[in-house]
Amino acid sequence: MQKDLQISLLGELRVTLDGSEVALPASKKARALLAFLVATDRPHRRERLCELFWDLPDDPKAALRWALSKLRSAGGAAEDSRIVADRERVHFDTRSVEVDTKTIYARLRDVDDTPSIAQLTAMAERLDRVFLDGLDGAGDEAFDAWLVSEREDARLAHVAVLERLALHPDMAPMAARKWHRLWQLSDPSAIVSEDTDAPARAGTQDTLSRKKGHAEAISTPPATPTEERIAHRKAASLRAQRIGFCEVRDGAKIAYATLGDGPPLLKAANWLTHLEFDWNSPIWGRSFAEIAHRRTFIRYDGRGCGLSDWDVADLSFNAFVEDLEVVADKLGLDRFPLLGISQGASVSIEYAVRHPERVSGLILIGGYAAGWRHLADPEEQARREAVITLTELGWGTDNAAYRHIFSQTFMPEATPEDLDWFDEFQRQTTSPRNAARFQDAFGHIDVRPRLAQVEVPTLVLHSRHDQRIPLDIGRAVASGIPDAHFVPLESRNHILVESEPAWQVCVGAIGQFLDEKGI
Repeated sequence: MQKDLQISLLGELRVTLDGSEVALPASKKARALLAFLVATDRPHRRERLCELFWDLPDDPKAALRWALSKLRSAGGAAEDSRIVADRERVHFDTRSVEVDTKTIYARLRDVDDTPSIAQLTAMAERLDRVFLDGLDGAGDEAFDAWLVSEREDARLAHVAVLERLALHPDMAPMAARKWHRLWQLSDPSAIVSEDTDAPARAGTQDTLSRKKGHAEAISTPPATPTEERIAHRKAASLRAQRIGFCEVRDGAKIAYATLGDGPPLLKAANWLTHLEFDWNSPIWGRSFAEIAHRRTFIRYDGRGCGLSDWDVADLSFNAFVEDLEVVADKLGLDRFPLLGISQGASVSIEYAVRHPERVSGLILIGGYAAGWRHLADPEEQARREAVITLTELGWGTDNAAYRHIFSQTFMPEATPEDLDWFDEFQRQTTSPRNAARFQDAFGHIDVRPRLAQVEVPTLVLHSRHDQRIPLDIGRAVASGIPDAHFVPLESRNHILVESEPAWQVCVGAIGQFLDEKGI
């Protein structure tokens, strides 16, 4: 059944209702707001939308309200309350809405779907248009960066469609030549042989040459993509993480994201996450991609930060564990390895003891079993209390010095650019009050009695010169868990960065652990 509302993001933004085009507001920012809400297909905090589109000295929230009112009055574009807004968030309800990019990407991801030549041709024509043409500069630099990323996704999808057309076994020889030429123009790394009649002959092979350092010819069946093409498609699908929400017993909404293919690996939340920002970050982006190339990688924002609810009454260790339980239940995960970083290691340990039948292995990085209120001397406790006070007073200001307290101890060997990014990331991830509450809650953690009860294979990795969690604390976690394997890393960073050798050692150890344990 055809959906009643169609939205086209390829080319200029267009909205049609029952075949008739809907008049959109003349305001470029209002149209960009609508396109962003539709394309991302998830709720956004009002503050974030104001930052993206209205960095004004006066009242940006008023500008947002004005834009939403214009969109609501634009006929079918937002009728029946498709734009859903409350005091905190705004999102566009895409149910019963056909979005061209969403439809095309879904067909390309479905390995069981075999579009006809006519359908592929229509997809190629659509993807040849510029994603959201004419909306450049409608927002700030972050919006433009998002636009560039989305256009690259559309380009890779276009390449994938052209490849399918060029190698389609039912394609007529003359048409095959055209699609081979267009495929090569769109992706110069795909140099096709002159034997363009090959796709039309059953049982023959098409000889393709790939630029891989030195040019070498490889012979490939026409319906089988080369490894390089698979890698391109994988890269596109990895950026298209799928974000959803689940609700905990106390009513808190928890945001989670899945990306990649293969058996699941679930990462527990740690100090300040944001599903929308950390995936493309210079700190975690490559690490996440390494995992997602082999696994369905699942992350979530813990209560109080990121895309999850900030206004929550309970920020306790038990609540952190319950968030993890709800995400695992929501996704129907049966048995899976669990990744815990920093305080996420303690949450992972507790979950593994409560649910030994569901956890196939533990990977703990820079973790601890007891917080600072249990281990620190009086002088250190006083310093921590002072930092909590400073956090609550200065976290949300433009002065990064307050947040720099954490950045420098998390990553003392990071570049100035990475530290600046992390400073700003922390500000956007949670409120000053919650940042202080998190620090207090982490101090009360104590899973030391649980260590001996862990029954699953466990890998513990810890930086030798970690500035936040000393090596001895990580070693104590490993020694307390039966048969745990401990790997010290030559680094001063609590958060490893991809430019340091320790990062490679860590990634290699995790891959070896998963392979050896068969999990």
